[in-house]
Amino acid sequence: MKRTVSSLLTLAVLAALALVTITSRRAVRPVYAQSGCSLGSLTGNYAFSHSGFTSKNLKGSPLPAAVVGVFIFDGAGNFSATYTDMSPGKPTYIALQGTASGSYTVNSDCTGSAAFTTGSAAGLTFNLVIIGGGTEAFGIDTTPFLIATTDFKKQ
Repeated sequence: MKRTVSSLLTLAVLAALALVTITSRRAVRPVYAQSGCSLGSLTGNYAFSHSGFTSKNLKGSPLPAAVVGVFIFDGAGNFSATYTDMSPGKPTYIALQGTASGSYTVNSDCTGSAAFTTGSAAGLTFNLVIIGGGTEAFGIDTTPFLIATTDFKKQ
């Protein structure tokens, strides 16, 4: 008797699941990476906030690093930046006002990279992900001794 009830209950649950699967109007749509980006996806002024940790030229544990400023992307693979840097290594954490410039690349899948080539940030590199057709981008440093992320927002 118990076996019959258990079997019928299992059969009813399976039938209900099959019915829900067949008649469900809410299918999960696949999600694809954004596509169609180019150098022109980053054009104009972007406020940025950069934070993380650095151990460059320091012994011991990494210390916090923080930078804010404005990037200006020209839409053709070049950028310039002005910023305030409060990272370790400055005398008593005095704010350093800096300017720098460099070049960037953008792939069709909205990823990319950038490298500072001049100014006080020369040698720093990072990878990018462009969001919302260029209204925002996220970056992560690829420079040794620097563990930091950056958020760029179009002004």
